[in-house]
Amino acid sequence: MAAMSGVVHAQEAASPAQMLAPVNVTVTGSRIRGTDVETAQPVFTMDRQAIRATGLTNLGDIVARMPSAGTAEITPQDTLSSGTDAGGRYANLRQLGAVRTLVLVNGRRWTTSLGGLTDLSTIPVAIVERIEVLKDGASSIYGSDAIGGVINILTTDRFEGASADVLYGVNGHGDGTQKNGSFTWGKSTERASLILGATYEDADALRDDKRALTRSPYGPRHPDAGFGMGPYGGVVDPRPAGTPAAGSYAPGGTWDANRYVVNHPGGMVGDTADLANYHPYDVNDNADKYATTQDMTFRSGSKLRNLFGTGRYNLTDDVALRGMASYGVRDTRSQSAGYPLQSSSGRSDGLSIDPDNAYNPFPGYATSFFRRTTELPRVSWAKSKTFHADGGAEGSFQWLDHAWNWDLTYAYSETRASRVTSGNIDLVNARKALGPTTVIDGRVACADAADRAAGCVPWNILAGPGGTPDAVWNYVASTSTARQTTRTNDVVANLTGGLLDLPAGTLRVAGGVEHRREHGRYEPDAADSAGLTTQLASDPTDGGYIANEAYLEFDVPLLADLPLAREVAVNASTRYSHYSAFGGRTNTKYSLRWKPFDDLLLRATYAEGFRAPTVADLYAGSSETFESFVDPCDSAYGAAASDATVRARCTAGGVPAGYRQVDQSGAQIASATGGQNPVAFRTGANPLLKPETSITRTAGLVYSPSYIEGLDVTLDYYKVDIRDVITPILAGDILNFCYVRNDPTWCGRFTRAASGEIVQLDESLANLGSLRTEGYDLGMHYRFPETRLGEFTLLSDSTYLSDYTQVSSPGAAPRHLAGYMNGVQGLYRVRSNLSLDWSWRRFGATWTTRFFSGLKDACWSADVECNRPAESNALTGATGVSRKGGVAFHDLQLRWQAPWNGNFRVGVNNIFGRRGPLYYNVSSAGGGSPPYDPAFDVDRYYYVGYQQRF
Repeated sequence: MAAMSGVVHAQEAASPAQMLAPVNVTVTGSRIRGTDVETAQPVFTMDRQAIRATGLTNLGDIVARMPSAGTAEITPQDTLSSGTDAGGRYANLRQLGAVRTLVLVNGRRWTTSLGGLTDLSTIPVAIVERIEVLKDGASSIYGSDAIGGVINILTTDRFEGASADVLYGVNGHGDGTQKNGSFTWGKSTERASLILGATYEDADALRDDKRALTRSPYGPRHPDAGFGMGPYGGVVDPRPAGTPAAGSYAPGGTWDANRYVVNHPGGMVGDTADLANYHPYDVNDNADKYATTQDMTFRSGSKLRNLFGTGRYNLTDDVALRGMASYGVRDTRSQSAGYPLQSSSGRSDGLSIDPDNAYNPFPGYATSFFRRTTELPRVSWAKSKTFHADGGAEGSFQWLDHAWNWDLTYAYSETRASRVTSGNIDLVNARKALGPTTVIDGRVACADAADRAAGCVPWNILAGPGGTPDAVWNYVASTSTARQTTRTNDVVANLTGGLLDLPAGTLRVAGGVEHRREHGRYEPDAADSAGLTTQLASDPTDGGYIANEAYLEFDVPLLADLPLAREVAVNASTRYSHYSAFGGRTNTKYSLRWKPFDDLLLRATYAEGFRAPTVADLYAGSSETFESFVDPCDSAYGAAASDATVRARCTAGGVPAGYRQVDQSGAQIASATGGQNPVAFRTGANPLLKPETSITRTAGLVYSPSYIEGLDVTLDYYKVDIRDVITPILAGDILNFCYVRNDPTWCGRFTRAASGEIVQLDESLANLGSLRTEGYDLGMHYRFPETRLGEFTLLSDSTYLSDYTQVSSPGAAPRHLAGYMNGVQGLYRVRSNLSLDWSWRRFGATWTTRFFSGLKDACWSADVECNRPAESNALTGATGVSRKGGVAFHDLQLRWQAPWNGNFRVGVNNIFGRRGPLYYNVSSAGGGSPPYDPAFDVDRYYYVGYQQRF
């Protein structure tokens, strides 16, 4: 096992609790107990000392520091995500996605959401003894989800006395403050042990407007780009087509009505009913637009409270009872700018200023409008309550002159999540407030008496900031609540031991069965679900499945103590899984380990794997989503701009000549990065989905030369192929399939208006295409000979990504994306951590360098930030690539062990205040806030911590 972990500086005497632990060990990735199978698979270990050296207090952030980890589908930087998973921390191994990374706690599954995500923030760092990461497939041992790898969180199971630990940290700009406190108490006797713990964590949000890096939607290089709909009222001329001065005819023959914005000198607005107080709206002028980053959180804030307990009781010398329980509550708050309200926000019924409304500048006409409600930022509060309890028995016995171990465990996990969102608009009340008015006692009032009695107040939507009284906001504002519940009941039984003695050693076997029941439900706010508010609409979810599984594993020694064969052994395992949702599946894994001599171990694995569709994949109701994309029919930046064949297909599909895609503000897109669609698309589940399947291959070595004491080197090759990928078919892909690949089966998934604008699009899930990743892991660990200046240890862990290929559908051209920023995560060719640790008497220090290689990004335009204009962009299909350089972040921690059992630590992460490149392909939903990579440090981060043992 590649133990690239921190150095343990002090060993304590064994306590009675330590005597309760089994003599041999269970290795992550195998159910066979024994220390000699540890190194058969590539396992990375991070111990408590290495965890503390990061200065981080959230387990998700700690795992994300590993070079083999990518950016998860949802990050704290993703403030536009509207689901109940937003605010959590998730792990993503091999850039294959958090849903393909299995998370275990003490070898047992932790609770997951409807979407199959495991929130690592619900596991407090204070109880973690070490983290083991298996970096190959393990479905034959653990079942579904173990495609990218397995993260096994090992909690403290031996503790005597009490410990209190506090930490305070703050970003260099004074925000993002983190406060963390934990208390652990343990007691042991000869037969029993008990540990209780409590943790509190409070992390403040980072705001976009706090720093120049995030103050503008597209960063400091383009401070005037990306502005959205403005806060001052705008109207569309409602007079009939052909009316003089009301608009003009486009070359394609469609009528373009004039648009106007109310004058607002010095922020003051005059009479909105008088068209003389308006000026023409210029979509390319920021004077009437708005930088939404002024009101947004860059990274959400959160609070975590957790109670933890574990116990063990030896009934006899051979049988023990054990149990664990954890209850955690996470609160997350994020904020985005006020809603971009416009007539199309009213969905199929529309939303307009009534012809008889006193504030209408076109009396007698139903007038369309547009205006961002900046006075009412959208704020989301997410709460997640996670409960996990497991209990069981384990023991040992002798059979066939060999030791055998058994265990039986029942585990129950439940997560109750809710999300409260304010700042949206009640469309029913908004229609009434924009409806006909009358004058009562000299004041404008809603004309309908029943509406007035129900609280209707006329809304001068065109008045701009400060022009809407609180009474109106109270009437038209909407606050919604959505709830999600997931439950897992899991029963697992395992048996392992020696079967018979062979000339090269003992043939050992492990086997077991598992019965797991998963169920989940999602209850959207009733008004949102009915489309009565501006919140993204979604339908309820209620469903689940039952999995019954059985496995066998054999470890067979073939040769031993021979020339060039100090050890040769194979490990084979197979697991049959039957799901009530789709049927049966068998997965097998083979591993080989060969020691030609004592200093060198060679290893290889071949593993079949699968990922079952989640409850959400199978049973989730359809929901709305806003997406950023480039329409291939756009005449300036789409494929039609340079490909006559695509242009002809667009024309045949009814797209007008010279069509330009417009973003949410109504402006034409200004770069190959595209824009966000003004209307919501739909995405949904598919009950006919089948599992994803995978093949994982690894080969590597572990070299520990006897002539260099303290040196360990690991080198591993990996290759993962996934087929039948479960994915929503994104808007950009659907349009490209239709027009670029000329596949008519996709053209029915969307509808265009006569102007060419896409007004409807279906992104429902499907088993589509394939994914491949391939690369190398290199680890080096060297403990220098002890000197009079102290002990030094050098740790290095690196990953090289040689291939990352996506095929969107059968027959499609593969996209080779290694080295690209792909919108959700950076597919770095090289990620590397280098750490130097020093300890001397009671003092210690750790210096860590974290390196990210450069990435390819979309060009801003053909002649701006486009250093490879002739190169084809594998991600977008367009011509032009912007290659941006790598970045390294440096961390320093100093520590002192006080003579009264206290421990001080102080540190600075990103000590030189480095900032990474800006990537315009960073997604605004799922990845984070463009243009900054969510994997990068934002500022320096200072922290100080103290631990006291009693």
